[in-house]
Amino acid sequence: MKKYKIMIRDGIFTIFTLLVLFAINLVIEIVFDTRTLIPMIFVLGVFLVSLRTQGYFWGITASLLSVLAVNYAFTFPFYAFDLISPECIFSAVVMMIVAVMTGALTTKLKTQEKIKAESEMERMRANLLRAVSHDLRTPLTSIYGSTSAVIEHYDTLSKEQNLKLLGDVQKDSQWLIHMVENLLSVTRIDSSKVSLKKTPVVLEELIDSVLVKFHKRYPEQGIVIEIPDDFISIPLDPILIEQVLLNILENAIFHAKGMTELILRVELLDKKVLFSVLDNGCGISPDIQEKLFSGYINHSDAPTDGSRSNMGIGLSVCSTIIKAHGGSIHAENRKEGGARFYFTLQLEEAHE
Repeated sequence: MKKYKIMIRDGIFTIFTLLVLFAINLVIEIVFDTRTLIPMIFVLGVFLVSLRTQGYFWGITASLLSVLAVNYAFTFPFYAFDLISPECIFSAVVMMIVAVMTGALTTKLKTQEKIKAESEMERMRANLLRAVSHDLRTPLTSIYGSTSAVIEHYDTLSKEQNLKLLGDVQKDSQWLIHMVENLLSVTRIDSSKVSLKKTPVVLEELIDSVLVKFHKRYPEQGIVIEIPDDFISIPLDPILIEQVLLNILENAIFHAKGMTELILRVELLDKKVLFSVLDNGCGISPDIQEKLFSGYINHSDAPTDGSRSNMGIGLSVCSTIIKAHGGSIHAENRKEGGARFYFTLQLEEAHE
């Protein structure tokens, strides 16, 4: 079906281009009383058709139709075909050469772009696998060590020690679940069969849901909330946007060394909503700032202050989700110290 749509689109473009050029040539002939530029204009049309359409078919078709148009309307005897004249044969050969050469060039360029895109995709997969392998190994090793200690020394360990080891297992398990949720979100968005389920969501309800989930994971970390007093309804996928906010807040917990204040701020900007997460920690290293949302951060590049870190994966997931919503996401260092992560979502007029 897609192939037929492309063929129909290319055919419409070819016919439209030739009709426009035919009309332009008629105007030139009537106004300036000259026909010297007419073949060159049709050659330009053949070039455009060959450049914009796929394969060779429409370029060659455009060259044949152009030859017939020049021969019929702009060559003596007018409005009659004289296909054996030298001018007609020469024009046909030149336009065919232009069509074939342009088609070959564009086909080669498209093939190179496809190979480049596939190579980039493979590189992204390799980086994701490396990041996942490294980030999963630490909590799995901790879980294995804690459970082994409980099994082997259950009778000799005190109740408090057993509870401490089991608590560590619980925390690592929760972190692994969060990591799997991130990976499943990317898979869901990348799937061509699944689309985002945008529904109007009240801003206060979204923030409340995020805070409840965040405080379950980090009950000791306080957050300053700054949101407008107005009633705001935003069209979005609530599960995915909650995941974005939780990833950014969690990123501050792991990487903002020396942080004493964490702020979640929401602002209205024309027809957009701006979400910002601000901290007063150590800021973002210039070495990794440009690749924060690419998923290409090596573990050695990421400044960590804990045993678990998913900066590369978590922020890459955030970027994927926000782009799927039609928004943009960025990060910068604050002048007063610390970092600011922010993203925008479109606020439709119907929900404004």
